[in-house]
Amino acid sequence: MSTLDPVAVFRTEAAECLEAIEAGLLDLTHQLDNKDLVDAVFRGLHTLKGSGAMFGFEALAAFTHHCETAFDRVRKGEVAATSELVAAVLAAQDHMRALVDQPDDDHGDTGHKLLAQLQAAVGGKEAAPAAVPAPAAVREAPAKKTNSWRIRFSLPANSMANGTNPLGLLDELRDLGECTVRANTSAIPPLDALTPTELHISWDVTLTSEQDRSAIDDVFIFVLDDMELSVEEISGQAAATAAPVEGKAAPAPVAAASAAPVSPTTAAEFRPVEAVPVKREVPAAVSQAKAAENVRVPAERLDELMDRVGELVIAQSRLSQLASASTDIALRSVSEEIERLSGELRDTMMVLRMVPVATLFSRFRRLVHDLARETGKVIELVTEGESTEVDKTVIERLADPLVHLVRNSIDHGLETPADRLASGKTEAGTVTLSARQAGGEVIISIKDDGRGINRERVRAKAESSGLIQPGQPLSDSELLQLIFAPGFSTAAAITNLSGRGVGMDVVKKTVEALRGAIDIVSLPGQGSEVSLRIPLTLAIIDGLLVRVGSGRYVIPLSAVEECLELSLEEDLRSRGRSFISLRDSLVPFLRLRDLFRTGTKPDVHQKVVVISTGTERVGLVVDQIIGDHQTVIKSMSKLHNNVATFSGATILGDGSVALILDVGHLVAAGQQQEAQLRVAG
Repeated sequence: MSTLDPVAVFRTEAAECLEAIEAGLLDLTHQLDNKDLVDAVFRGLHTLKGSGAMFGFEALAAFTHHCETAFDRVRKGEVAATSELVAAVLAAQDHMRALVDQPDDDHGDTGHKLLAQLQAAVGGKEAAPAAVPAPAAVREAPAKKTNSWRIRFSLPANSMANGTNPLGLLDELRDLGECTVRANTSAIPPLDALTPTELHISWDVTLTSEQDRSAIDDVFIFVLDDMELSVEEISGQAAATAAPVEGKAAPAPVAAASAAPVSPTTAAEFRPVEAVPVKREVPAAVSQAKAAENVRVPAERLDELMDRVGELVIAQSRLSQLASASTDIALRSVSEEIERLSGELRDTMMVLRMVPVATLFSRFRRLVHDLARETGKVIELVTEGESTEVDKTVIERLADPLVHLVRNSIDHGLETPADRLASGKTEAGTVTLSARQAGGEVIISIKDDGRGINRERVRAKAESSGLIQPGQPLSDSELLQLIFAPGFSTAAAITNLSGRGVGMDVVKKTVEALRGAIDIVSLPGQGSEVSLRIPLTLAIIDGLLVRVGSGRYVIPLSAVEECLELSLEEDLRSRGRSFISLRDSLVPFLRLRDLFRTGTKPDVHQKVVVISTGTERVGLVVDQIIGDHQTVIKSMSKLHNNVATFSGATILGDGSVALILDVGHLVAAGQQQEAQLRVAG
């Protein structure tokens, strides 16, 4: 049984905490007066600071303390939330991430520069950088009301093993004001039954502070779910007659306690009653059930499980083949049952690997915010279809292409505020990220309402670069696809955002590696839309198994529209044209036997499998349709990287290999053949 590394667990939780802080800050840029958002960011910073200190990330805790103090002042109304403050904390958040990932590295004077920027953002009143966090609040106003609180709390027995340090909590309470601390040791078991790593002490604290109840809750904010906590406001006399102090305590309350007579009421007030413990407002059973709803599993384990399911599907295919050739009824029954169960297991495994695109889209809020400040443009990011789910591998590989497309839309597509107003548009440009599912594909679109693609500049650049001949006729789609050529850029100068002609080439290569396709629509003066058509999964697909000559091939079933019979007479009649009439429209088709050079004669009754991507269709002529097949996708070797006709391979039940056809490439080849025939005819 493997043991989780506490530091690794902290890094995972810190990453989630930083994402929540960033989301809160980006929301705050649009609603600077939203107190709930300010509180949410403050709580996130407080949690990160406290957790970092517990796990030994002292530099992180010390640095985060200053950002927390700045937001504490905003929360109390001492300073206003401004866009400069949000930008300063966003920059500081990047440094926090570095302190989490590389705590032992030399980060130079980055922290000091960021704290200086933070100090300027809050009006120069922020504390100077220090190695150890300063007290959480500066108590300058003598007119503030002083409150007295009695705090009783106990932590779970395994809290220290999980990294919670109760002394740190007591230190934070002392930072709030004068307090007396009494440790209750009655629950400690005999020495022979004592487990050194377990905690059996509870605490009774009397706190006198100018802070309100929320400040006390903030101390326990990241352990509140599992602890027992009781907080009661008490009068001044009750505070003075608090129970005898054990441990560090201020001397004045001790003297008062020994001198003041204890009335029956006061004694009753402080006897260890089972006082309504504020553990949580939901029953313990419910909290445990909720905690068990989600389990964090390393992605590598999911990948390994997916491989095992793939091998099971291949073995099931082999069993089905053996059963179909056998007359044993019991064997056939078992084979059908195994086929059903393996199909259900495959579907369950595919769902486990699915991740909503919201995890991908959320990364671009920060990118758009930073680019807006850098370019001086006013940009609104709109996201649609965030609940659409895609295989986690697809999500990981789409991150970089989408960054290039968003940067390109902002730099080349959107105009400056002055240009937009002059053309009758709103000052703010809009970039829309959307996702939707269409069959076995997910379509992710990046749309802007900018100036659109200048086709004359694209053609001029392509001709000067030698990509096309001067005056060469091109369709609008072919012309727009030129922007994905290596080294192609219409930018007049190289900037931090664009001009090197690398980004769009990366987009095309990545999408093609995912067996996807790219569509572009652009209207002058109205904007552009780039749509990426990506398979939902890269692991197991439903395929149509066909035979061409003596070889067997798999066509992704999600791309198949229909199957037709091609008689020998129609085949001979269509020689030289390769079109089939399908409901009053002509569809080009490819003879795979000729394309693969099988050297065999065609079957008497050939079949045409009509496939499509988007609005484009093409027919594939095969000798036989064998049937549907659960296809476990295996990557091609490096020697076959340049073979564009195939996107992968799979193992059949008899152990032989069938190649998986690349639908996008074949549709493009069919359309190209159609265009050539039209030009020739």
